[in-house]
Amino acid sequence: MQSFQLTHPDSIDAAVAAAATHGGKYIAGGTDLMQLMKDNVEAPDRLVDLEPLPLTGIVAENGSLRLEAMARMSDVAAHPIVRERFPVISQALLASASPQIRNMGTMGGNLLQRTRCGYFRDTGFACNKRQPGSGCPAINGENRMLAILGGSAHCIASHPSDFAVALVALDATVELRGADGAHRTLPVRDFHREPGDSPDKETNLHPGEMIAAIVVPETPAAQRSHYLKVRDRTSFEFALVSAAVAIQVSDNTVHDVRIAAGGVGTRPWHLPEVEAALRGKPLNDQTLREAAALAGHGARPASQNAFKLTLLRRTVLRALQTVTA
Repeated sequence: MQSFQLTHPDSIDAAVAAAATHGGKYIAGGTDLMQLMKDNVEAPDRLVDLEPLPLTGIVAENGSLRLEAMARMSDVAAHPIVRERFPVISQALLASASPQIRNMGTMGGNLLQRTRCGYFRDTGFACNKRQPGSGCPAINGENRMLAILGGSAHCIASHPSDFAVALVALDATVELRGADGAHRTLPVRDFHREPGDSPDKETNLHPGEMIAAIVVPETPAAQRSHYLKVRDRTSFEFALVSAAVAIQVSDNTVHDVRIAAGGVGTRPWHLPEVEAALRGKPLNDQTLREAAALAGHGARPASQNAFKLTLLRRTVLRALQTVTA
């Protein structure tokens, strides 16, 4: 690991100023960044420590849930309001990582974690995410775990976050703080970028911007929600395929539904084609099966991961059947 300077700001504005002025990188729980630094994938000259900042709130009021950026994964997953009114969030977090990492990992850091593509994580290989223009060996290499949706000729790395998939299904937004006191909000659905011809640019954050909080609207669909993760093992493993479903049913008719998938996309993947096939339709097994069969529209599997398309459809169907049972 290369040497670096560590800055301890005493306010959000000071943190943003330090990052904007000196090109520093924010560090929260550090569960991903420190590993990337040890592996020489990232080598920032300065780290801006967010630990001293009062950003650990978990608050439900005014029709929404507000998760501040430094709230821990374990605390959010165990919070009674989250478990009761937003079960898909609790389930997604509990399906993530290990208990030790959940005790350290934060809401903001979880959204910003980087892909687990082996070629990205191993500096012995070329990688367009690390060095644009160097190539993507995954396209013709080991790609079983990688994306079938949203990839490009430059990158097919899959996005790793379970939590982000749940947030996309709940139409959550991110509160951002920038230089000179700038504030803005961004839908989580638009927070991450597809690789296109710039796979090194993974989010739509402006330089120096930091996540302050995540806001989730409280809806009947959020209360009836579920997260299903399919993986090679149940202990500390990233998703082959996952599905987050939130649904509102009245008089046996689907009135509102939101569905997102993980493990299959270069970012958390919204499934509007499945939602459209469910809205206004009678809730029965045929409706669910016909809708789930549409998941993965536009998929472009690589040499080793074509099975994900079938698995995606089965996972979406099982999630829908579970949440509507």
